[in-house]
Amino acid sequence: MAANATTPRAYLCRRFTESVEAALAKRYDLRLNEPDGILSPDEIVQSARGSEVLFASATEQINEQVLRQLAPTLRYVATLSVGYDHIDMAAARELGIGVLHTPDVLSDACAEVAMMLMLNACRRGHEADRMVRGGRWPGWSPTQLLGIGLKGKRVLVFGMGRIGREVAARAQAFGMEIHYHNRRALAPEQAAGAIYHANLDQALRIADVLVIAAPGSPQLKGIINAERIACMPERAVLVNISRGDLVDDDALTSALSTGRLFAAGLDVYANEPNIDPRYRELDNVFLSPHIGSATQETRDAMGWLLINGLDALYRGAVPDNLLNPR
Repeated sequence: MAANATTPRAYLCRRFTESVEAALAKRYDLRLNEPDGILSPDEIVQSARGSEVLFASATEQINEQVLRQLAPTLRYVATLSVGYDHIDMAAARELGIGVLHTPDVLSDACAEVAMMLMLNACRRGHEADRMVRGGRWPGWSPTQLLGIGLKGKRVLVFGMGRIGREVAARAQAFGMEIHYHNRRALAPEQAAGAIYHANLDQALRIADVLVIAAPGSPQLKGIINAERIACMPERAVLVNISRGDLVDDDALTSALSTGRLFAAGLDVYANEPNIDPRYRELDNVFLSPHIGSATQETRDAMGWLLINGLDALYRGAVPDNLLNPR
């Protein structure tokens, strides 16, 4: 595969699935982060010196300092994620370092987690599990743990990309009315009957359930704040599978604790894994540890997308998942 006679050196910042690591070991002189903890930028530089390929994920900050110190040996950064806001793309372009990501293979898995969060938030899954698991279930009663049904409710998908469209398809199967907000309207065949809202504030007024599936970007940080939560109907539900920093934690915890929002389901958080501790004290929030794409099938597919993309680059071809082709 390699253009030169020697095997390219690569560094793996986080452990990938067994089959993907085995394939990487056949192609590269592979060094691993054996403990699999989150590495700081300085630790990445120290561990990855001399590598042609840096395999990363959304937990690593591949900033300008990292790229400059690993250049000119470093040729490619391959991130096991769709998002790439953790990589300094301007520095990568300047230094001629190619960046690969993993689009199109995790939409189903992420949409499934969105529905898991939605159902658990609406049907009080955390409280129900704790009641039974803790031996505190007194038996069935007509008003026990009354939740919110999905059928007939209006769901607003904020970010109707591939993942958002898969969420919409599943929500529609539950009998929900689908609305969405994007920078621009989708083609009719992609919208599949969903109702477009150009203005987010106006869209939130009909959102019985808000699903945040927008791509992470600095411009969207804190976009779901107290003012926008106030636009939502009373006892609405918020679900976030996008980026934690799109939601203002002060605003959301306040709305949940006062009952302004009925519940929330969260898979992503600001400052992961050090989440805002107030969430742990709230019964009406269902929490999961950033497992949107965490299926064996999806993580294997993500890894192979990077492997195949790099194989193509070493053959002189340009793969579709290369973000910054020359």
